[in-house]
Amino acid sequence: MTLRAPHPDWHWPDFGPALCGTLTDRERLGLPDRYVSPRLGAALKQAFAAQRGQDVEALLRTLASPAATLAQRISSGNLLALLGDPRIRTLQPAMVDVPGGRVLIGLDSDELAAVLGRFAGLGLDRSWIEKECPRHSVSLDAFRLARYPVTNSEYRDFLLDTGHPELPSSWAFRQFPQTHANHPVYTVSAAAADAYARWLALRTGRGFRLPTEAEWEWAAAGPLALEFPWGAVFDADRANTAETGLFDTSPVGAFVGGESAFGIADLAGNVEEYVAGDYAAYPGGTAIADHLVQIHGEYRVARGGSFARFRDLARTRRRHGHNPRSATYAMGFRVAESL
Repeated sequence: MTLRAPHPDWHWPDFGPALCGTLTDRERLGLPDRYVSPRLGAALKQAFAAQRGQDVEALLRTLASPAATLAQRISSGNLLALLGDPRIRTLQPAMVDVPGGRVLIGLDSDELAAVLGRFAGLGLDRSWIEKECPRHSVSLDAFRLARYPVTNSEYRDFLLDTGHPELPSSWAFRQFPQTHANHPVYTVSAAAADAYARWLALRTGRGFRLPTEAEWEWAAAGPLALEFPWGAVFDADRANTAETGLFDTSPVGAFVGGESAFGIADLAGNVEEYVAGDYAAYPGGTAIADHLVQIHGEYRVARGGSFARFRDLARTRRRHGHNPRSATYAMGFRVAESL
């Protein structure tokens, strides 16, 4: 598909890294200074009107159908959030087997300029992409990765069972967002993600944990080392990023066609996903003391981009993390499982 703004009045920003730090979140995302209807607004309203009253099985079929429009799939998922989504099983999350072996991770240094060229105008600093270098070999055991990121519904169950004190700041007035029950939880800390994985492992007796960086990238990029989970070319109908124009989370699995080679959904866009490790230079690489190091010192790596960031963060190799100076970092997570 051709890349297009969510509305004729919206213009994708074209700025360099020096200017990037001076913009508001609204300016950084290219949003207009007045209200306009988003690209999918009318289509979502129409889909909701047509689907209300349908039973769970019909909604599930639409949600999984490549023939359905994106608006129809999102509307189906939103209705399932209210009715009860049978795909979401807190103590039995849908897991996908990922084979192990000797795999290549990261970016060849001679590809760095080409990446910067493909994403010119998004305010990228060269050093941010240098964190992906060099390409190197990693030995991985076979493991499982959750088909979907952890949802609000699952995180609520964790809170009720443990009394854990950290509520997502995206839960307005500290209330559970029933309309987003099957959307990924976000605005949680890496410590909360760790605590959830430990709780799930204890409650089930299984080897749940957060994935390592290498596991996450291998699961997203696959044997062909794709730039996006589905291929080499970005498509705003395959991943919930700023280009899609929702500026909100979406029901997990709604972006049919955006799955990785292993059949794992939402690895690009929707919410950013914490992995198990803090940032460190790859073997043979150079440690990058960018703005995240200046803010945090050490920081937990996140992968995959989000509904509030542009397509460059949805690349399978991109290494980033939480920036507390911006309100638009949607930090979530998914679980892995040791076999």
